[in-house]
Amino acid sequence: MDNVKTIDGKKFMWDGKEHSTSEEAGNVASEYEKSNFETRVLQEEDKHLVYTRRVVTEIVLDGEAPP
Repeated sequence: MDNVKTIDGKKFMWDGKEHSTSEEAGNVASEYEKSNFETRVLQEEDKHLVYTRRVVTEIVLDGEAPP
């Protein structure tokens, strides 16, 4: 299994868990989507894997900005 996959030109990270059914993986993917992640469920052999990505929309800096 690859920890990183490029799907439709976008980089996705595997969440590190193997699921035995597509329904179980779909439920996990739904939970990620509630937290604003984009997800893909892929099947490799008899395992279902959830890959996620999230686009950074805001950068918060601590302290003062450099001059």
